[in-house]
This record gives sequence, C-alpha cells and structure tokens, in this order.
Amino acid sequence: MLIETELTPNPATIKFLPGQAVMGNGTRDFATPEEAEASPLADALFRLGDVTGVFFGGDFISVTIAPGSEWRDVKPDVLSILLEHFSANMPLFAPGSAAGIAVPLDDDAFGDDPEDAEIVAQIRDLIDTRVRPAVANDGGDIIYRGFDEGTVFLQLQGACAGCPSSSATLKNGIEQLLKHYVPEVTEVRAV
Repeated sequence: MLIETELTPNPATIKFLPGQAVMGNGTRDFATPEEAEASPLADALFRLGDVTGVFFGGDFISVTIAPGSEWRDVKPDVLSILLEHFSANMPLFAPGSAAGIAVPLDDDAFGDDPEDAEIVAQIRDLIDTRVRPAVANDGGDIIYRGFDEGTVFLQLQGACAGCPSSSATLKNGIEQLLKHYVPEVTEVRAV
C-alpha cells in the first residue's frame, strides 16, 4: 500500500492520501487528544506527542504538528501509523460509540434571520459548490456558521485552522466570491 502526501498552504499541516475513502460522508476534526479518543487512528496520531490536530476528509487525513516540531522527524511515524491502520482495514472510530456520527453545528448561533433565508441559501450553495472543494484540496474544510447583518461567519477546520494564509483566503478569496454573487454580503469572519 502506498500513502501519498501533499503539502498544504499551512506549513504545520500535511495531507495524507491513503488511496481509499476515509470518511464516506462529511468530515471530522480532532483538535485535542481528548476528542481523538473516539478514533483509534486519531488517538494513535496524537500519542506521537508532536501532533496537535487531525482532520478526516473524504479521501484524506490532514495532520498538524506543534510549533517547533519538524516534519522530517514526525512524518515517518505518521506514515507508519497510517499504513498499519489502512493495511489492517481497522475501524476509523471506536466500536460501540457514536463518534462517527456527525452532529450538525448550531447554524443559528450567529442569528440567521428567517427573512434572510434566500440569502443564506445562496451563501450555503456557493460555499458547498465553490469553496469547500477548493479548501478540501488544501487538506481542510470550511463550515457555514451564520449570517448576520451582512457578515458571514465561517469555521475553518483541518489544514485551514491556524494556517498563516487563512486570513488572506477569507478576505481575498471567499469574501470577494460571496460579495460578487450575493451583494448583501459585506464581510466574512472566521469563528
């Protein structure tokens, strides 16, 4: 089995491609070792000590390492864990847990007004069809969190969370795209 790697815009994150599906549907972000306990794979990666984030996408795993850690030291261990996991066809989540079930985020947390339903539908469609595929190529995901008085709130996950270029991507890429197609959008903010 061969596991390919791709660099991401975030120098602390590498995207690993095992050549098979990782998550059938949706994504899963592990930002702490406690969250990772739900997945034997994520847990094993966090146990390396240098890993600070694990993200499961459709056909990839993004792994983020701590500041001061070097990929040349960590990458062989990450590859070994991934190779063992996928070669043995091990489960992604711990048996008997609800860890594999994705619970939608509370979209109303930022006050979506029912009168903005058409605007929100346009924003969601653009994010799902134009933004999320591009962000997934970089080893991450972006989740719609709300629309309030012209401001769109988005949550960055995987390689995008903490990426040095995420602010530029939000302002120069996503914000401009949304403003172009949805004139009611005045700003995009990360939460």
